[in-house]
Amino acid sequence: MSGRALLRNRVFCGALGVTALLLLAETAGRAGLIDPDVLPLTSTILTRTAELAVDGEFLTNVAATMLAWTLGLLLTVAVTVPLGLLLGSLPRLEATARPLIEFLRPIPSVALIPLAILLFPDRLDLKIAVIFYASCWPILINTMYGLRDVDPVAKETLRSFGFGPLAVLWRVSLPSTAPFIATGVRLAGGIALILAVSAELLAGGSDGIGAYVLKAGSSPDGLELIIAATVWAGILGVVTNSLFIGAERRLFRWHTARAGVAS
Repeated sequence: MSGRALLRNRVFCGALGVTALLLLAETAGRAGLIDPDVLPLTSTILTRTAELAVDGEFLTNVAATMLAWTLGLLLTVAVTVPLGLLLGSLPRLEATARPLIEFLRPIPSVALIPLAILLFPDRLDLKIAVIFYASCWPILINTMYGLRDVDPVAKETLRSFGFGPLAVLWRVSLPSTAPFIATGVRLAGGIALILAVSAELLAGGSDGIGAYVLKAGSSPDGLELIIAATVWAGILGVVTNSLFIGAERRLFRWHTARAGVAS
């Protein structure tokens, strides 16, 4: 089966599964198995979700969340990719930094939001800071791992022609590591969106999807709006992840083909 056919098949199966789940939830609600006061009908949630798509206030909050997401992710890439290349190129430096990385990486990023509130009075700076901390690890680790996967023969061949370490890094190591970096960025993108909304929920503020959810909780139809806003957060996650996957397929077709041959 070709890559495109496989992708279409996965999309179709995914859409079919989601549709079946929605129909099941709607049926359970109509049959009285689920209390509408606890969980509104699926049709009601979908209606609210569609209404939010043209709601100016909600779209403004989505734009605020995505601004923090974009800035945080760009900052993370700008810092962690060079750092990963440096650590991956210098084994002794990596060995020195590894204990610190292994200590910091398991710390839940959400648990640091109260500390970030004290350090960053500006809410945009706060969101960028927690996004940076949470999303730096997949990019950093993938960059370091990618350097280990570089063909040593290619590097030695270039060195034999008189190329220095920087030239070898630029001509061989970086292109070979790029697919791993792209995967790290894709993983970090999902983490960044989670942290952006979480920071808005826990730290408050006047804008963002999380802030909209907090405000919606005090309205008469708050539960419906909260769930609908959460659905849109999920949709944004799916869309951004799909865009990253599409970019990876276009930019690194050679890497996909090599992986397919190896498998």
